[in-house]
Amino acid sequence: MNGVDGSHIGGVGGVGDAQRALGGFLRARRGRVAPEQVGLAGAGGRRRRVRGLRREELAQLAGISVDYYVRLEQGRATQPSAEVLDALAGALGLDAAERKHLDTLAGARRDPMPRAEVSPLLQRVLDSLDRFPVFVTDHRMDVVAWNALGAELIGGAPGPGSRDRNNARYLFLDPASRSVHPDWEARAAEAVGQLRVAAGRYPDDAELSALINELSAHSADFRRIWGTGEVVMCAAGRKRLRHPVAGLLTLDFETLHVPAAPGETGLVVHVFSAGEGSEAAAALAGLAGPGAAVVEAPGLR
Repeated sequence: MNGVDGSHIGGVGGVGDAQRALGGFLRARRGRVAPEQVGLAGAGGRRRRVRGLRREELAQLAGISVDYYVRLEQGRATQPSAEVLDALAGALGLDAAERKHLDTLAGARRDPMPRAEVSPLLQRVLDSLDRFPVFVTDHRMDVVAWNALGAELIGGAPGPGSRDRNNARYLFLDPASRSVHPDWEARAAEAVGQLRVAAGRYPDDAELSALINELSAHSADFRRIWGTGEVVMCAAGRKRLRHPVAGLLTLDFETLHVPAAPGETGLVVHVFSAGEGSEAAAALAGLAGPGAAVVEAPGLR
């Protein structure tokens, strides 16, 4: 699959082709639903040659005609009604993030070409949070701002050389990322899911399209995960990262969304912390404390 353009990866990359993206997303999600999950095991007594639900089975579950569903997958039906989307989302078991992405694709929404603007006030806020690692990303997963401890965290890759400022490119094309992220598969799935959401919102973003094309051409793991139809919205939780000085850190994280000004894209602020009295908290304090040797993130300054 080397050299395939983003529009063919799982049928969703269609940056610039929302209807094909909708069809690809439906196919990917149809493929992950086991027939027995919806009471269709052994349907018709035929041996199944496809993974997941057949088109006619999904159409039946959603209460729509097979012909109309086929036209949706093929990009020949435009702007399905809210009732149809509700029925498809229910039949496919979509979560809230996936349903929102389905609405975006079905509405052929074309947001203005985004650009990241980090205000002086936002940077002052980041710098004031000196006890917490904080960095900011845009919709392409480019790291566009950080504080000192945040740069330390995202720059904590073993060995020499610079760390790519784009988190997705770093994860899929830099072998060091697998050492830094013990739960690499989960982090990779998150990255793909976030790029898919961005591709649906900004189908005319040439830089985003180029990034997806680059990753698809050079990473089999990216193509594999993209083909699952993964959709992820930044939220909160816990992550493990391996730092060259502090060792393995288990950190809580929260994502804060900065509203977009006219003509600008919203930014995502990633805030990390550790439980009080934990080993990770002591490690962060050591990295940020007076006299600590803070290693500036390579390639970020």
